[in-house]
Amino acid sequence: MTNRKQKKSAAKKTQIRFNLFFRKFPAIPYIIKWLLICLILGICIGSASAGFLVSLNWATNFRENHLWLIALLPIGGLLIGLLYNYLGRDIEAGNNLLIDSIHDPKKTIPFRMAPFVYIGTITTHFFGGSAGREGTALQMAGAIADQFTKPFKLNSGERKILLISAIAAGFGSIFGTPLAGAVFGLEVFLIGRIKYDAIFPAFASAILADLVTSLWQVKHTHYHIPIIPHIAALPIIYSILAGIAFGLCAASFSKTIHYVSAVFKSKITYAPLRPFIGGIIVSAAVFAIGTTKYIGLGIPTILESFDQQLPFYDFALKMAFTILTLSAGFKGGEVTPLFFIGAALGSALSLFIPLPTGLLAGMGFVAVFAGATNTPLACMLMAIELFGAECGIYAAIACVVSYLLSGHNSIYSRQVVGEPKNSRFESYSGKNINQL
Repeated sequence: MTNRKQKKSAAKKTQIRFNLFFRKFPAIPYIIKWLLICLILGICIGSASAGFLVSLNWATNFRENHLWLIALLPIGGLLIGLLYNYLGRDIEAGNNLLIDSIHDPKKTIPFRMAPFVYIGTITTHFFGGSAGREGTALQMAGAIADQFTKPFKLNSGERKILLISAIAAGFGSIFGTPLAGAVFGLEVFLIGRIKYDAIFPAFASAILADLVTSLWQVKHTHYHIPIIPHIAALPIIYSILAGIAFGLCAASFSKTIHYVSAVFKSKITYAPLRPFIGGIIVSAAVFAIGTTKYIGLGIPTILESFDQQLPFYDFALKMAFTILTLSAGFKGGEVTPLFFIGAALGSALSLFIPLPTGLLAGMGFVAVFAGATNTPLACMLMAIELFGAECGIYAAIACVVSYLLSGHNSIYSRQVVGEPKNSRFESYSGKNINQL
């Protein structure tokens, strides 16, 4: 009896010590909990990104060695349309569904979003559509992560953090930019505000997912800006001028892709026929111009833009091919095409703006993306992670100017305005892009 009492007394004292410790350091349980959750997210999402990147590289290489496949793009589009029309209507909103789930968490995002968007994106690239990979990475990440809501018994607020962390992990691992991925997850759903209670999970999940992708020995594209001038008044003025061009380009892309999507929906009522018709237009255009430069990810042209001055029509043609592909209902993302558009535009601007071609390409790479997604902070970090800290000030200027000049437009129509871009638009607060 005495031993039992002593054991109970010792256990009670230990419990008291733990309670006192956690009262003194209340962040410790929070950190331990989210570190474990983020470790699971990092392993799952990092592995999914690695598998997706390997598949995407294979599809791209196979298509480039068998160009006749581009003629089958309408058939691929029809198959994607049928898949989503009959089995995936509730997940067709894609990235906008993720944003809606953060703002107003309801039922769990169906897991089938992950395999459906994977199949749709690989099919799009295999047959020659012009699309990216970010949308796929985010949707796969969100669908995977949301399955842990019930097992971890997360409440509504914690589920929001989980989805933000998933977006951060997906973005960071797909581009090899964990810092930019973390901030992107924090910025993208609410324009002008950041959810600070999600900072630790966002950074932890993005870093862990990127590490897991690297452990799978998946390589990311490396970019290099050869010449960066010293900070001075004239280069800053030139950067502002370039930022204006990038912001107008971003706004044009966002407005046009929503308009063309609406046209497809109004003119073609049967959804599977939209990518079929869009596929006919895109494949015919590819064979008409005689090059595959403007389809797929376009990584070779992006790399080329850093080394030599590109013609002005390159960015415009990539914009047209991407808008047609995605508006018609093909799957993928807008971000890598936006990198192409921005880098090509920046490279072409070096004809008029006396800054190094590589620097302008790098500035356009991130600034058009910043304007089209309203995520300037993430894009500044992305520039530093991809190109080095030396270009940071020039990239930041271009991102901020592009963000302001692009107005309240976005490729994500469900983004909500937390803080308007200037005081003249106070009435925009709390509204999503669709309502403006």
